[in-house]
Amino acid sequence: MPISSTTKSVYHRKISWQAQQYQRRGHLDKDPQIAYLFCVNPTLHADFLTQSKARRYLLGISGGRDSVALLHLLLDAGYRNIVLCHLNHSLRGRASGQDAALVSRLGKKYDLQCETERVNIPKQMSQKSGSMELLARNARHQFFANCARKYRCKRILLAHHADDQAETVLFNLLRGSYGLKGMHFSTTHHISGKELELQRPLLEINREDINEYLEHHKIAYRDDASNAESITTRNRIRNEAIPLLNEIMGREVRPAILRATSASQAQQSGINSTLETLQLNDPQGRLYLPKIVQLSPAMRSSAIHHYLKAHDISDINLDLLAKCDALITSKDKAKVNLPGGKFLRRKEKRIFIS
Repeated sequence: MPISSTTKSVYHRKISWQAQQYQRRGHLDKDPQIAYLFCVNPTLHADFLTQSKARRYLLGISGGRDSVALLHLLLDAGYRNIVLCHLNHSLRGRASGQDAALVSRLGKKYDLQCETERVNIPKQMSQKSGSMELLARNARHQFFANCARKYRCKRILLAHHADDQAETVLFNLLRGSYGLKGMHFSTTHHISGKELELQRPLLEINREDINEYLEHHKIAYRDDASNAESITTRNRIRNEAIPLLNEIMGREVRPAILRATSASQAQQSGINSTLETLQLNDPQGRLYLPKIVQLSPAMRSSAIHHYLKAHDISDINLDLLAKCDALITSKDKAKVNLPGGKFLRRKEKRIFIS
């Protein structure tokens, strides 16, 4: 007898006493109906599920567990107009080619268009300044911009999940970020003149549920051994710092980090709405100095942060905001250096980016 969607939803939320008995007796896998009902079946972000299944989506897929899980969850949810977008960073030798081969096989298996490209990040590191992570991210964004033009689609789906969010917040906080700075479900970026809408349908799903989903459905993926090595700051936070915090607190700390981040984002959203009503920008989109200088220091800092974010300025921290605030409150400065070779300037009662 077919299982209704309502029944599935109820049983996905909570395992009943009967299911627990099945598990204890080792019968769960012997009954396909019960096995389906009680397996972990993560739900994509609610904001994503409101979008049309007829739309085209570009999926950034590495071949690793998270992006492969996202692909299958999208297919399970009825999203079929997907283009697989894979960038080979040339960081893992032969393994990088095997990642690309898996993505190609997935495209053929599910009859999906597949776009692949190769860049040599190690070579770029010898020629350009910047960390491996920064160069790789810039290369991915440029690749996504190229794909967006080719397929006339600005929506890029990324496989960041809740554990990534907790690690990102902790990483940014330790670097001096402005508040609890994490990822949002949807963010807009402008790359080489192309607007990209980066969406994260897995952002509220944790790594454990993703692992159980892949295991239950016997879904193959590529495992990047470097993720288990403490060779980058992010990896050390994941593999060393968070486990140590769990041990010190006697419980899993990620949920607390995520709750605090959610509350902080809600507060910041309210502040941004208030700033919009103040109409601090002139018709050309520049900050109007006589208005912004009248704000309290806290609101002025929020206004500067909001303005920089709107212009795709990355790596905004408290030190940078203090320098930008001095540009507004002091006549001794005419410009402030911003990341990416840009400047925040003051001229004729206007604050603007050049």
